[in-house]
Amino acid sequence: MNTIPQNTENQNAFMKSVSNFVKQFKVMHALKKSNCYKEKGISVHNIFCYLLQLIYTGKSMYMGYQTLSNTPKFGKDVVYRFLNSLYINWHSFLLRVSGTIINTHLLKLTSDDRINAFIVDDSFYGRLRSKNVELLANVNDHASKGSKYKRGFRMLTLGWTDGNTFLPLSFNLQSSENKKNRYCEMKENLKKNSIAYKRRKQAISKSTDVMIEMLQAAVKSCVPAKHVLFDSWFSYPATIIKIFSLKLHTVGRLKNTTKIKYIFEGERKTLAEIYRSKRKRPRKSKYLLSVTAQIYDAENNTLDVKIVFVRDRNNKKKWIGIISTDLSLSEEEVIALYGKRWQIEIFFKVCKSYLNLGKEFQGLSYDSMIAHTSIVMVRYMMLAVENRDNQDARTMGELFFLHLMNFKMFNFQKL
Repeated sequence: MNTIPQNTENQNAFMKSVSNFVKQFKVMHALKKSNCYKEKGISVHNIFCYLLQLIYTGKSMYMGYQTLSNTPKFGKDVVYRFLNSLYINWHSFLLRVSGTIINTHLLKLTSDDRINAFIVDDSFYGRLRSKNVELLANVNDHASKGSKYKRGFRMLTLGWTDGNTFLPLSFNLQSSENKKNRYCEMKENLKKNSIAYKRRKQAISKSTDVMIEMLQAAVKSCVPAKHVLFDSWFSYPATIIKIFSLKLHTVGRLKNTTKIKYIFEGERKTLAEIYRSKRKRPRKSKYLLSVTAQIYDAENNTLDVKIVFVRDRNNKKKWIGIISTDLSLSEEEVIALYGKRWQIEIFFKVCKSYLNLGKEFQGLSYDSMIAHTSIVMVRYMMLAVENRDNQDARTMGELFFLHLMNFKMFNFQKL
């Protein structure tokens, strides 16, 4: 009797999961709305699903064609034309897919009083051996223990979390603003109103300006969140005031530097001076000190903020300052909300170590890197949804949560 190999069964199961995900969350509709469609030839659905499930086969596209295992009905040139397309708006596509998952699936699994938040951070996207990659630059890898400046990009990412599930919303591969630090320039003869030109201009813009643009797009898309979480790399008063103008609150770690001052008790003081001027709480307290101050920008716009000082876990002699523009939050809520920021670090680790971010295709065009990174992020979305549905003991799936909500409403009406 013939037996089916185990890896073939696994591949079929993965393909079924991919098809269900694509159908449930209207991924093809999002691609079409993002200017990705074909009038004839191989359908976009087949190409995209092939790339989405490629990581689960255990083989690269090259080895798949060589061994005739998991080989699609189209050639490699079709895949490369798809990845190198100048016309697909991948940022819009990601925002549409993640917005559909959040609004049609995840919001049903959590209560209305849960605090949803945006998370912003960047991670090093390496192309260490490359020389001719478009917009390749010498960028700072702040997580590196050795040489901090390496060839590659900074992957600036905007994500969403409800405290349990993290989903990427948008990203940009940031090159260097300084032309001297770039090895290659952008492709010439691009129309200035085209998608391809706009994403390249973003790549050589300030990270804080790109972050504001991504937040504006997320707010316009009605993604449910009122707080923005980030590390000290983005905690500048001018940036925080701009975020507040979008009707979003900020919770972030502050830099302990003499270059940034705050208005406290009528005087302009640094973070360290504010900390030294007040008496600390007992050691058993969850935080050392909490004060209300003001931040200001170059145009003298001011904003009231709460600053919470906590002890550094890595060095108990040091402290960390956390800022919040939402004065209604208690100190404990500020600390707990900032702790959710760690989910984006897990996201970076999974994408790099398990989902082949920056490794699967070594294209030279900026468009191909954006396209492949978007596909990797959709893979992560699939894993996040599966994990939420199958392994989350707190929600036990949508059916349990809806039953619990109906039970609470029934008891409330009885009272």
